[in-house]
Amino acid sequence: MSKQRIAVVNQDKLRKKHDIIIFCADACPVNRDGKDCIYEQNETMYIDEKLCIGCGICVNICPIPEAIKIVNLPSELKEDPIHRYGENQFALFSLPMPQFGKVVGILGVNGIGKSTALNILAGRIKANFGNFSEEPSYDKLVEYFKGTESQKFFEQVRSGNIKISHKPQAVDAIPKYASGTVREVLQKKDEKNQFGIIVKTLDLENVLDRDLKQLSGGELQRVAIAATVLKDANLYIFDEPSSYLDIKQRLKVSEFIKNLADEKTAVLVVEHDILILDHMTDIVHIMYGVEDVFGVVSQPRTTKIAINAYLSGYLKEENVRMRNHEILFSPTSLDLEKNTPLISSWKNIFKKIGSFSLTASEGDIHEDEVVGILGENGIGKTSFVKLLAKVDEVDQGAINESVVVSYKPQYLHTESNELVINILQEAKAKYNHQLIQPLNLEPLFMKQINQLSGGQLQRVSIAYCLAKDAKLFLLDEPSAYLDVEQRLKLSKIIKNFMQERGTSALIVDHDLLFLDFISHRLIVFDGEPAIKGSAHGPFSMSSGMNLFLEKLEITMRRDEESKRPRINKKFSQKDREQKQKGKYY
Repeated sequence: MSKQRIAVVNQDKLRKKHDIIIFCADACPVNRDGKDCIYEQNETMYIDEKLCIGCGICVNICPIPEAIKIVNLPSELKEDPIHRYGENQFALFSLPMPQFGKVVGILGVNGIGKSTALNILAGRIKANFGNFSEEPSYDKLVEYFKGTESQKFFEQVRSGNIKISHKPQAVDAIPKYASGTVREVLQKKDEKNQFGIIVKTLDLENVLDRDLKQLSGGELQRVAIAATVLKDANLYIFDEPSSYLDIKQRLKVSEFIKNLADEKTAVLVVEHDILILDHMTDIVHIMYGVEDVFGVVSQPRTTKIAINAYLSGYLKEENVRMRNHEILFSPTSLDLEKNTPLISSWKNIFKKIGSFSLTASEGDIHEDEVVGILGENGIGKTSFVKLLAKVDEVDQGAINESVVVSYKPQYLHTESNELVINILQEAKAKYNHQLIQPLNLEPLFMKQINQLSGGQLQRVSIAYCLAKDAKLFLLDEPSAYLDVEQRLKLSKIIKNFMQERGTSALIVDHDLLFLDFISHRLIVFDGEPAIKGSAHGPFSMSSGMNLFLEKLEITMRRDEESKRPRINKKFSQKDREQKQKGKYY
């Protein structure tokens, strides 16, 4: 493979497209010079990377968007790929390395090989080193890392001295390949005789006799974590363990995962919630590259240094710029003394939903503001949003609003075979620069809704919601399925969108860092999940966060460099000081 550049061809889009392949080949300067840089084989397009001069003509003239990608590799990248999915397909360079006694994190955007790297370490994918003519061998992995600590690790895995347990990313797919009750599934996995302890720690007692098909996303996530940990292993791998979990569950799971690491046990974690990644890991590998083209695993850094380097967009040791701007956090608060117009208000709300009851005393939303909503799962946040959206009606009390409301629900429907371009026609016509381009939606236009990944569907749903001619936008868990960079970009998009249009947004989310970045004020929910919930506020950010964090018994400080929020270690001097002052945030 050429070290200069990499060419990726989307075979799903170009297979059996003979006319397009010939059209691109005829336009290629290398082909016109008599060489086969672009050629067709078995009705499939291929690009010879050694002959490719990186002119980009084929990329620009191909009538199918995103079908061809040609990217120059970083000049500092001297090694061959660890794995490549095929000729002109995605390439992964290097691997993260577990360390016994430590939790090692992996941080990077979607589509650059994080799950691929974990699958190689877990033995689910055999690394082929870009060689498609030979059968992949584990011995080659050992040989590749000869003379390093990684060699010893892979030798131990090969000899059976290191056993690996892997929690995959897609927990919602579990009911498709596993069946039975939670109790039956977990007891079969229990190799350490710790069934009772793990079930209690992960709050699974109430779902033990439920079938897997009856579980929510959060319950499936905790079952998957329990099944992973019940195996007797030396290396535990967790791919996105916080998905579907509320902030209280995320903190509990992060503590649980952190405590797994000891002198005989290593832990690897991929996580998009930076606050949780920061809290649970000791060191972090940053992954950079180009989505669906190539990914590179950086050298390990301590967690604080790694996250700050990621936010800065520049890896000094590798001399790699991942982004042309840095991400900085700053406390946000809305100056209501400006007398911004009132958009919506509510008073003495009561709603009974089956055996669950929801109350909200008094509150309002003003023009130009983003209000965040915090609270556990099952405590009425979505029900409250539906009342404001007039999807449901209150039993008692009043909601005063004369404005049009646009609502993005928590659970997104994926059955439609409608093309994305048809769904987003209004968004493209009115807000191409504000929504379509920054959310990178144009490459999805010719896809059907039922062909989209979770993150793609989320971005389409957000754009569809925001493009409506409304005054109040209600978004339920917009950060779900999005990577770190997409979450932070989305927060800027929403905030700028509200200010430019003189509209307001109400955001339900479990990513505290995302809400810190986007919110002017906060509504805080408390109560008892599935029984009763109560909405309080909106409060100022400091008052709302203080109220919420005090109930969680955690304190947060701002990093001196990036100003991002960080969770203080429990019982540390900083934690004790802030609790004594009553300043949790």
